[in-house]
Amino acid sequence: MVAATGHADTSVGHDELIKAVDRALTTHGRALLTGPAGAGKTEVARAVAAAAESRRETVLRLSPEAADQWIPEASAAALLASVPGTALDRLSGPQRTAIALLRREADAPRAGRDHVALRLAVVEVLRTLAARQPVLLVLDNAQWLDAESTDLLRFALRLTPPRVRVLVAECVQGGAAVGEPLCGPGTPAIPVPPLGADEVAELLVRRGLPARLAGRIHQASGGNPRLALALGQSLADARDGSAHHADTLPVSGPAREVARRLLAAAPARARRTLLLAALAARPTTALLRRAGRPDAEAELAEAERAALVSVGEDGAVEFTAGALPTVLAADAGWPERAAGHAALAAAVDDPVQAVRHRALAVDTPDQWLAAEITEAAAACRRRGQRALAAELGLLAAERTPSQLAGEELARLVAAAEDAGWAGRADLARRATRAVLARDASPADRVRARLAVIDAAGQALGTLEETFAHAMDDAAGDPALQAAVQLRIAWKHNLSDGDPVRSRDAAAAAGELAAQGGDQVAEAMALTVRARMGRILGDCDAEDILAEALALPAPEVPLGMRNAPRYLAVRHALFDDRLADARRQLMVLLPAVQRTGSAEDVFEVLRSLTEVELRGGRCEAASAHARRALELTIEAGLSPGPAWYVAAMAEAMGGGFARAAGYARRGIQASEEEHDQVFLSRSLHALGLVELATGEAAKAVATLHRVAALEGAQQVVDPSILRWHGDLAEALVAADAPEEAARLIDCVRGVALRLGRAGVVAALDRAQGLCLSAQGDADAAVTLLEATEQRFAALRLPLERGRTLLALARVERRRRRRAPARAALLAAAGEFERAGATPWTELAGEPAAAPGEGSGAEPVASLTEAEIRLAVLVGQGASNQEAAAKLFLSVKTVEARLTRIYQKLNVRSRAQLATALHGGR
Repeated sequence: MVAATGHADTSVGHDELIKAVDRALTTHGRALLTGPAGAGKTEVARAVAAAAESRRETVLRLSPEAADQWIPEASAAALLASVPGTALDRLSGPQRTAIALLRREADAPRAGRDHVALRLAVVEVLRTLAARQPVLLVLDNAQWLDAESTDLLRFALRLTPPRVRVLVAECVQGGAAVGEPLCGPGTPAIPVPPLGADEVAELLVRRGLPARLAGRIHQASGGNPRLALALGQSLADARDGSAHHADTLPVSGPAREVARRLLAAAPARARRTLLLAALAARPTTALLRRAGRPDAEAELAEAERAALVSVGEDGAVEFTAGALPTVLAADAGWPERAAGHAALAAAVDDPVQAVRHRALAVDTPDQWLAAEITEAAAACRRRGQRALAAELGLLAAERTPSQLAGEELARLVAAAEDAGWAGRADLARRATRAVLARDASPADRVRARLAVIDAAGQALGTLEETFAHAMDDAAGDPALQAAVQLRIAWKHNLSDGDPVRSRDAAAAAGELAAQGGDQVAEAMALTVRARMGRILGDCDAEDILAEALALPAPEVPLGMRNAPRYLAVRHALFDDRLADARRQLMVLLPAVQRTGSAEDVFEVLRSLTEVELRGGRCEAASAHARRALELTIEAGLSPGPAWYVAAMAEAMGGGFARAAGYARRGIQASEEEHDQVFLSRSLHALGLVELATGEAAKAVATLHRVAALEGAQQVVDPSILRWHGDLAEALVAADAPEEAARLIDCVRGVALRLGRAGVVAALDRAQGLCLSAQGDADAAVTLLEATEQRFAALRLPLERGRTLLALARVERRRRRRAPARAALLAAAGEFERAGATPWTELAGEPAAAPGEGSGAEPVASLTEAEIRLAVLVGQGASNQEAAAKLFLSVKTVEARLTRIYQKLNVRSRAQLATALHGGR
């Protein structure tokens, strides 16, 4: 017997599953837990056992290892060796002797062993234990029970009383399952589902592993907890947790062993088919048949039963975990991989894939093959498949004979640029290293280094040396210097948080571009100047953008965020011209999808998410956010921006808890990549959730961080990231209306000067709450009613709904329940039409607030922050406990509690509790 104990990871993603197992044990007395190796069956069994022990049940646990299955009676002996000696006292002589023989405590008699006595002895032991208290028998790793122990336990469990419950956890890897025969027919079989991306992130955080790449680890692990942890550990060990978001995940050491164990569940005859599927870009059953696997359907069906692949109705084959094809290919020898690629080359329909497989089937230079691969890369470029073009470009360079050094170099430079477009930092670095190792011209070296910069996403702060070398190589060439200066301008804004230096670098880039005759670079430099000018509140920002828009430029230049057309869309969003912004984005989306730049597609999806949220179309916004997150994981983009987008979509149209999780992940990723821009945004998303869920003190702390970051970045225009009104509202809720009033007055002047009507309205909502907190309820209601109408005129439904919520709160404080209810109903209608699920729930008419009712008029004088503290103290919380829950200092709690006592004219906690309940 092994006593069940708690485990750090039992609660990650398994709470509902543990409840389901407990229900099955309560109803049927038996439960069978199934799932692949590493799915978390052991953790769930431990949690169920721990819960049973907490109820004073006797827990017997048996967990055989792989070697035990070949030792007759090993598991039964281990189980009985753990039973307390008192459970053997009632056994008859033959039964006691049978157990002693099983436990190797006596020599076997000449007449042989009494197997009937042994079986009855096991039954009697279980009955004796159950007579004292309920028994839970946990059989983990049941697939490794030896045959004799399985037979013995099957007999005993048929005769045990109902007070003996049995949980069997089993991983079927070939052969017959033992769980159902052991427990009996009709036993509920409960599969352990894979973890979601959120749960994988939580699992990694709990183990102190790098969670920034949780999305990619989830994809590579398929949600298998053991494989996810092994991949996270591989990252931590290999690169001290600092792996680039686009790097190939290291499937080595423990991660490879876990993957191998999963693959061992497939019969040997299916391994060849699985290898071919791993080598193919888009495997299907038809393709695998043509490639020489006539029984592909049957073999894949076996692999599907082992949870290794899923096969769609159209025959498309997809591995359940991205690490599986990597390990299959790595474990296969070169001859086997070469033969597989040769077979696939003859079977695929796509000529590009045919060339790719032919190239991978050989490892010697071939001039004509290299030329074919180069043509295939060009075809991918035209299709917008820039990542595949980069891979093919590198392959073409590898197959180029040494005497054609010029062609090899050109192919490497093109591969680097394709990787830069696609955001594939791993391929860009690989191609650039090869360029720099050859006798390349300064122009080629600059082009290669710019590709590394372009592929780095948000992580530009680590590329100081690359920028320095690029500037040195570009000396004497104004066009190249302009290209480098333009990237330096991006870095100053993104990583350094310095829009002034960014604007100056962009101005220098524009002058150099004009000298070099590069109008595209000149337009992009003007765009950066206009962007920074908007941030800094410059009056000429719109004129500079108009100048950029007047220059001829390609439909979508590299770096959508710095294209004039795209900045015009962003300005429309900032100005609440949402219909205009949405129309332009719908034109840009197919254009950027044709280019193959994953970052550009992400940028458009991000803006679409923000436009749809602002316009009250939460369902459409959530769809765009999901696509943005999927693209980020698939293309290996910087994860911070995607987590921010997901956080905002969830905060408005999903759920506050998930929104907070996404926001925290975005904060972590942005901090690791020194991305000041999206760090502010993710913090704002978290602060908004904290404000909405009543954690006012936390919201103040979080939004103060946003204010500090924006101040350090010299941001003047309040329409870009609208945190000001939220911070003011949080300050009011945290009982600091004076500070809120100062903030409102400070920002309002700038917003009025710049004509930011939506920002002014948000400030007025906060002002209304501030007036109410300061005792001027009539003025508060008048202002909030006018603000609600302005938001309606601006066509900002979610902001109107939030204003109606604020109005309802103020009306309730001044005891006007009918107007409060009407405001709540109007807010709920606005949120429901927008699909803003969490806000609709907030607008559901709450029960009477503490103290509402006869005899409790003084309670109405308390602020929201004071009511929250009063409720906690009235329920028995100490000052220290209340301080911890409200995110305050003990000194602040004491001062606030003194004011509460004075307002309610009470002298003790007991009197406070009575006052809160209206004297009842």
